[in-house]
Order: sequence, then structure tokens, then C-alpha cells
Amino acid sequence: MSKRGAGLPTFLITGVAAFMASLDNLVVTTALPTIQRDFHSSLSNLEWTVNAYTLTYAVFLLTAALLGDRFGRRATFVAGLTVFTLASALAATAGSIGTLVAARALQGAGGSVIFPLALTLLVNAVPERRRGMSIAGLSGMSGLAIALGPVVGGLIVQFGDWHWIFWVNVPIGVLLVPLAMLWLRESHGPHAKLDVPGTLLVTGGLLGVVYGLIGAGENGWGDPLVVVSAVGGVALLVAFALWENRARFPVVPPMLFRTRGFSFTNLVGLLQQGGMFGAVFLLMQYLQNVLHYSPLTAGARTLPWTIMPLVVAPLAGMLAERLGVHRLMVFSGAVQAVALAWLALVSGATMNYLAALPALLLAGVGMGIFFALNARQTLDFTPSAFDGVAAGVNSSMRQVGVVLGIGVLAAVFASVGGYGSTPAFVAGLHAALWVGVAILVTATVLSVMTPRVGTRKAAPVAEPIPA
Repeated sequence: MSKRGAGLPTFLITGVAAFMASLDNLVVTTALPTIQRDFHSSLSNLEWTVNAYTLTYAVFLLTAALLGDRFGRRATFVAGLTVFTLASALAATAGSIGTLVAARALQGAGGSVIFPLALTLLVNAVPERRRGMSIAGLSGMSGLAIALGPVVGGLIVQFGDWHWIFWVNVPIGVLLVPLAMLWLRESHGPHAKLDVPGTLLVTGGLLGVVYGLIGAGENGWGDPLVVVSAVGGVALLVAFALWENRARFPVVPPMLFRTRGFSFTNLVGLLQQGGMFGAVFLLMQYLQNVLHYSPLTAGARTLPWTIMPLVVAPLAGMLAERLGVHRLMVFSGAVQAVALAWLALVSGATMNYLAALPALLLAGVGMGIFFALNARQTLDFTPSAFDGVAAGVNSSMRQVGVVLGIGVLAAVFASVGGYGSTPAFVAGLHAALWVGVAILVTATVLSVMTPRVGTRKAAPVAEPIPA
């Protein structure tokens, strides 16, 4: 089948799969009180219904891309879809909190396979001239799913039963698996062998770092297990970097990170996703705990923010052809920083929603541009043979950014304020939002410093980072 004929079915299959997997990042958050009542669960166990998914999803993104390169991207993608679907059914029928947490961890592992391989399969199925729009559409669907998670969860819980949060995935997965086997084309990465030591080192390193960040949110940064986990994770990642310089078939070719474009683009992804989703995490609680909105109303009030990526991402893909990816990525970081600063200024014990509305729209515009173009910009600095691993690196950096952003902003919130009273909550929120502004300003500066590239592959070994 020609690329012209394969492009649309591939986009539909990978797009729906990416939306489904990304939605489950946050969709369960609004169901937590109901789950707690059903299972009489402790707070710690309840938090792990969210954290178990986040942990395995973040840790195995790069590993999934590597397995796809080695064993076949379509085959690995189908395997991930199958695991995700079965895990969704297990979560829907869970009779205890332990079973639900285990099912969520398995869901995360399956979900981690879907997005990086969806991106690689799509890039290899469409003509060169349509890659920008295709990547923008896929990234936009994934980002929109993350943003809409609390709203969808609120609707299901308010008008149905929390089990349906997971049941809805099952028929979609059952439909997608045979369609993927029929329509998607098989492809492999450049190396016939898998770098087992490198894969184990990077997986263990990410596990330690992400587990440490999650634990810090629960127990504080001084908790011994948090310190050991985070330090051990960083040590393994350092060992991974040293190993990659001598490996015959490296997991991540060192030459990729020797280019300023690839390194800075992925760092921007980590910072922007961290700054914005750390803010979203606290703002959703602000709407419910301070302004006393119901979960569904709180989700609906954020729709001007969360729905904008659906509109903006396709437009960003088209505008990038005229204005350039570099210019739009700088604009994306800048408007998101302005939006958070605006929200910090207008939020308080009471808030006029209309005063916050322009900030929510600005944040949505910036987020939509980011979702559309960050992965595309990463591939602009990547030789075609390494599309799979580049997509895995970008996805991992962004997901770790979410965990890091929530951890850092939550720690700032707790150190300055807290949940004890409305004034304490507002004080902590303001401090955290200004830290989020600083993170986004840093990301914007790095976007300015990222080299421009005219077309994909024009600079596979772009300007090196100064020593």
C-alpha cells in the first residue's frame, strides 16, 4: 500500500489509541472519592490508583520504543494495545483496591507502548509534506486527552458508575487491535540487536527517579526512601550515559544528544509539560476546595483551557509551514508563562471567573501549539533511522516532566501554604504558580536558543552544544 493510501487509516488508528491511553493519565482523579467509599481504602492506597499508572507509563516509554525498533513497531504496538485493553477490563472488574492498583500499573505499561510507536508508525506512513500536520494532529489528540481526563471522569462518575471509566476502553481496544494488524505497516529500527545492559540501566534509572518524585509528593523530599530512590535513579542514568558511549548498538545514539537542537527541544518538552501540568494539578483543587465547585463544574470551568488544543493543534501544524516551528515554540512558552502569571494575579479566596477566562484561553493556545510541535521539532533534529528512539525519548521527557512539575509545585504549595484553611491554600497556590511561571520562562529562553531547521532531516547532526 502506498503512503498516500496508508496515511488516513494509520492516523485514525494511532490517533484513537493515543487518545485512549493518554486519557487514562488523569481520568480517574475525579472518581477517587467514590472509589475510596467503595473499597474503604486508605489515602496512600487511593493515591496509587493514579500513581501506579503514571509510574509505569513514564518509565517504560523509552523501553517500549526500543522493543518496537528491535521486534517490529506494529507487532509491539498491537501487543501494547492488547495489554492496555485487558488491563482496563481487569480494572473495571476489580474487587479490591490492591487489584485496581495492579490493573492500573498494567494499564500504564500497555499505554507506554502506544504513543511513541503510534508516532513512529504514523511518520513512516505519510508523505514527507504531510508529516508536520500528521504529527500535530496526533500530539494534539494526546494532549487534549490528558487535559480532558478530569472532565470525562466527572461526567462518568456523576451520571454513571466509576467502573465505566475503564469499561469504555474495552470495546475501543477490541476494535483497534484487528484494525492495526490489518492496516498498519511493519517497520524496524536500524539495529538488529537490543542493547540489554543499556535498556536495563535506563529503565531502572527512570524507575528510581519517577518513584522518588511520586514518593516526594506523598511523604516529602526528606523521606529516606525518596532520597534513596531518586539518588539511585540518577546514578543509574549516569551509568547509562557512560555505557552508551561504548555500546556497539546504543539505546540512544550519543550523537543525538550532542546536537543542541535535539537536547534543547527535549528539555523544553520536560519544562513546559511540567510547568503547565503542575499548575493544572493545583488549579483543579483550587476550584473545588476554595471556590467549592463540584468536580464536573470544575472540569467544565476549565474547558476554555482544555478544549483549545483541539482547535489550535491543527492550525499550528499549518502555520508552522509559514512561520516556522522555532518561532511558534517560542510563542507557546511565552503565552503559557503569561497565562500562569495572570491566574496568579486574579486567583484568591474568591475569583471572578470572567477575570480568569482570558488566561485560560491563552494557556490553551500555548498548550495546543506545544502539543502540536514539540515532538515534530524533536524529529526535525533526528535522522530517519532513529525516529522510534527519538519519539521514545521525547515521550519519556514529557511524561517525567508531568511528574516532576506536580512534585515541585506541590512541594512549593505545601511549604508556603497548605490545605488547612482558605488563606493557606491561596498563599501556597500563588507561590506555586509563580514557580510555574519561572519554569515556563526558562523553557521559553531555551526555545529561543534552539537552532532553527528548515525541513525535517535538514540538520541530522545540527549545531553541537558548546563544551
